[in-house]
Amino acid sequence: MSPFETLKEKIREALPGLDCVIGWRQGFDPLHATPFFMRAPEDVEKLVWSPLCVHNLSTYLPSFRGKKVGIVLKGCDSRGVIELLQEKLVERENLVLFGLPCSGVADLTKLGRAAGDLDRVSAVAWDEAGFTLATPRGEVRVARRDALADKCLSCQFPNALEADHLPGDPLPPATGPDLGDEELAALEAMAPADLMARWAAEMSRCIRCYACRNACPMCVCRDHCIAQSRDPHWLSQEDSPREKLMFQLIHTMHLAGRCVECGECQRACPVDIPILALRRKMNRVVRELFDYQAGLDSQAVPPLFTFQVEEANIKERKW
Repeated sequence: MSPFETLKEKIREALPGLDCVIGWRQGFDPLHATPFFMRAPEDVEKLVWSPLCVHNLSTYLPSFRGKKVGIVLKGCDSRGVIELLQEKLVERENLVLFGLPCSGVADLTKLGRAAGDLDRVSAVAWDEAGFTLATPRGEVRVARRDALADKCLSCQFPNALEADHLPGDPLPPATGPDLGDEELAALEAMAPADLMARWAAEMSRCIRCYACRNACPMCVCRDHCIAQSRDPHWLSQEDSPREKLMFQLIHTMHLAGRCVECGECQRACPVDIPILALRRKMNRVVRELFDYQAGLDSQAVPPLFTFQVEEANIKERKW
């Protein structure tokens, strides 16, 4: 029995004691999987597992607080669950975690560039070497490195870090280049005026749909978000790059010490703004100051949840 079939059996066994199990099912076309809430054993047959299962399902867990829920996890998704556990936004006793080793998820933007038009892709297949897309102009082959999300090329956590069921052999960490570090290095090398002009140009495309916020597993203050709050009135509805960048910078600060770099913010952006770079920069600062990486240990306390008079890497008395 394959690891995936074993996982389905485990889900069938657990379902009677759960309100639902969150996974993926086939979406509206061959290229899309969609989040799926299994509530009956027959639902399990619709469960899918593939490089097209891109969503970080831990985003949904806070809305099920107080209920018993199962969830299917990739490695990066499990970091979101761990961070939610650290912040006591979900209860471990109410969760059943089903993990599968993940060798990477597809970046549909990259596949779209290769195919020319994702709406005209009639079928998709994949193997260890890459993806094959069926289009009106014939088959288009995309190499794995050119099709996977950037985060997957250097992923150090291909296996769920916390799981009750983890069938299959664990996968080794990826050994590809960290494109996020390369992107950060290029941004940090820019003069301040050029950097500001770069972000102003990026933010000019923003339509303020807040998909980045809605997809983020750690953005949990939905009812009190600064994007809608008028007391205090942090942001206006002015359609300017300044206001849009202000929102992104506040969002980044709210994620300090909490962002697990799942990339959902950037994946969900309909105009492909590279906002994950802002989160990566903040994560680098947190690592340097507090020697801490989010979503690795459910028993750890995030650094901004504590206070120490003397921080080892912050030399206040020298200033």
